[in-house]
Amino acid sequence: MDDYEWLFRKAPVMTTSIAEDGAYLDVNDAMLERLGYELEDMVGHRPEEFATEDTAHCILHELRPALRRRGKLENKPVSFLTFSGEIVECVTNAFVEYDAEGKYLRTVAMYSELSDQARANFKYRTLYRSTPAMLHTVDGDGLIITVTDHWLNKLGFTRDEVLGRPITDFMSVADQKKYADGGLRELIAEGDFNNLERQMVARDGQPIDLIMSAISHRDENGNVDRMLVASKDVTERNRAERELRRTLAENARLREELENERDYLREEVSVALNFGRIVGTSQALRRMLKRIEAVAETPASVLVQGESGVGKELIAREIHARSPRSDGPLVKVNCASIPKELFESEFFGHVKGAFTGAHRDRIGRFQLADGGTIFLDEIGEIPMELQSKLLRVLQESEFERVGDDITKSVDVRVIAATNRDLERLIVAGAFREDLFYRLSVFPVDVPPLRERGDDIVQLAQHFLEQTCKDFGREALTLTRSQVANMKSYSWPGNVRELKNVIERAVILSPGTSLRLDLSMPELESAEEPATAVAPRGEEPMTEKEMREFQKTNLIMALEQADWKVSGKGGAAELLGVRPTTLADRIRTFRIKRPAR
Repeated sequence: MDDYEWLFRKAPVMTTSIAEDGAYLDVNDAMLERLGYELEDMVGHRPEEFATEDTAHCILHELRPALRRRGKLENKPVSFLTFSGEIVECVTNAFVEYDAEGKYLRTVAMYSELSDQARANFKYRTLYRSTPAMLHTVDGDGLIITVTDHWLNKLGFTRDEVLGRPITDFMSVADQKKYADGGLRELIAEGDFNNLERQMVARDGQPIDLIMSAISHRDENGNVDRMLVASKDVTERNRAERELRRTLAENARLREELENERDYLREEVSVALNFGRIVGTSQALRRMLKRIEAVAETPASVLVQGESGVGKELIAREIHARSPRSDGPLVKVNCASIPKELFESEFFGHVKGAFTGAHRDRIGRFQLADGGTIFLDEIGEIPMELQSKLLRVLQESEFERVGDDITKSVDVRVIAATNRDLERLIVAGAFREDLFYRLSVFPVDVPPLRERGDDIVQLAQHFLEQTCKDFGREALTLTRSQVANMKSYSWPGNVRELKNVIERAVILSPGTSLRLDLSMPELESAEEPATAVAPRGEEPMTEKEMREFQKTNLIMALEQADWKVSGKGGAAELLGVRPTTLADRIRTFRIKRPAR
């Protein structure tokens, strides 16, 4: 046995050596004797196997991760169970040993058992330090005795840097002068005080405005020997008050601008929804609509995924319209169109003079969407270096305008959309994994048009009727062969491509016949002008066939709406007609709801 091993074995302090996998390599005699185990009982086993339930949890989730990060532990409380079941409360100090090449050798952990008084003092000290308040205690001369962790975090110092120093060392120059030449002792000698305004200076030089109150303890002679001081940080409040006084007129102008922009956005949404609505009755579409219905009423973030042109923006509008935020704004941001240098300004706004060209304050998209929904289109196009700025506002609902030091809070529901495979981008290092999980709480996959069957015909008819109306043309109709050709085409551009094809066809059709072949030769249609004899397969649908098609479409809408005619989600809304018009058609076609 060498000297090192002998010293380890005979040390009067309970000591253990721990392997990299967390198991005991060795346990000294003091530890074995106190816990009542044999060496072979403990070597190869983990510390948490001999600890109380709370300590075992602490070792796994706090102490071991902290040791890996820092390489040491200081004065951490742990509780062991002896062989007989007795609880032994200790304080542990531990450090990691490495060889000359930096390779892990062992962790040495030492344990000091607490006496009753030590336990009480330790518990008091631990509670005091961990109190989520800004507290410090000074003696009669104003020297710091102890401080809370929150006090240290606020000012940015460590405990060793502040203990024993005069409290005035951490005050502003103005307050230092106020308490010079015995002024601090006079304040302490007077005893308790309430709501004194003072200013401290953090390690980074930033001033912190405080309101302080104190209670004092006096010795047997009636002199103050200790004073507990509680501080409340009012820096942000004071700063906000100064900012409010300085920019009251500007804020009034910005509120008016915000209201005008919101009115515009609501009008834009209304116009868009009049033309754009979800048309179709396919199974793929119904599955997607069920997911929309499930998530719309919740505040969950939604990631809309699908090929280009499938109508992801329409899905976002539908989710917003069905949500409790429907009266609020829906703000769209095309992430791919924002230059890197303007990203923060576009999303969060800026103050006048923040950069060259910032001639006035500007409201960002997140503030504009406050109380409503923000739609982040093409989210996969945001550069990697800018994604952390977006992640922060999604996690904390807070941001600062460019050039401003005031933190603003927003209440925004986020819907993102992409036609890219974000998981592949994560693997490629082009998209943050934490941002992906923040956005994709509830994914909605929009099916491509080629998977929607007869929806193609319904959408084509819808676009045809709307386009003829908007262009001032007489109503045009689709032929059977046109319908067949459209259903056989793969539609790589999806709904957007279909809409464009119909609009071009209406523009290019000279008479009352729709010339789809002029709009899209890929459909392999050989339509002739209206004066020529229609080739085989180009006969228009008869009036009876059109009525049957209309009746079938109407029944599908009623079934999808669970035979609800009017109101939100009713068949009239699905078909885009007035409830009274739909009621007349139901009577005309003699449609009756089937018995349950």
